[in-house]
Amino acid sequence: MRLLLSVLIPAHNEAGYIGACLSALFASDPLPAGATGEVLVIANGCADTTVAEARAVTAPQGWTCRVIDRAEGGKIGALADGEARATGSVLVYLDADVIVSPPLLAQICAALNGDRPRYASGAPQLSPARSWVSRLYGRFWAKLPFVREGVPGFGLFAMNRAGRARWEQWPDIIADDIFARLRFDPAERIRVQASYQWPLIEGFRNLVRVRRRQNAGVAEIAERFPALLTNEDVHRPGLAVILRLALRDPAGFMTYAAVALAVKSPLFRTRNEARWTRGR
Repeated sequence: MRLLLSVLIPAHNEAGYIGACLSALFASDPLPAGATGEVLVIANGCADTTVAEARAVTAPQGWTCRVIDRAEGGKIGALADGEARATGSVLVYLDADVIVSPPLLAQICAALNGDRPRYASGAPQLSPARSWVSRLYGRFWAKLPFVREGVPGFGLFAMNRAGRARWEQWPDIIADDIFARLRFDPAERIRVQASYQWPLIEGFRNLVRVRRRQNAGVAEIAERFPALLTNEDVHRPGLAVILRLALRDPAGFMTYAAVALAVKSPLFRTRNEARWTRGR
């Protein structure tokens, strides 16, 4: 049997999440006929039970699962390690707290089949939030045009080998997902119908910090890789769109706007914030 799919999961202190992530992967619909899949969990600098939890999940027939326990922390190093071991013709990059729906991987494989460079992701859905702030913020955010219609790739993105050949080593940057997406023009990016669940950060303070970090990641790419911006298709919604969404969900709009305003203020700023990693 030929190996079609490699799923790379960089994981740093993902205890309580990695098991559900792997279980969902292994409950996926069958891959195309004659294909097998592999999962590589690249645990990096973990100080919890991530490695043990990952190794406790049994891969079903047609799949293999390897857990690499790296002492060094850092997502970029984990990506490089995983890619050096991956053998699939399709590469899926997955956050350890994302839950894929059963048809997603098979649809991604079909979308990326062939020799022409292609990039793909699914339809993101937010996991249920615990805090009311995150629920309201996420409810409005999920209605934005790029989230509903684009190929954002946060939490999960994939490409074929021809696409990955467009650059060599991953640069040490904040927004590796945006960097990967912008290596493809909009016509080369495919949104498949199947969904995946992606958790939003909890609480106002963390929403502000994450938004700042995202903005810093976009600014870093604009400064270091300005040519990539020609492939950007994320545009700020027009006033008419915002007003329509605000009228439909005033509470969600007010929460979203409050976070956006706080991002531009000194509120909750911390030292070395650009490299801040998400909390729970």
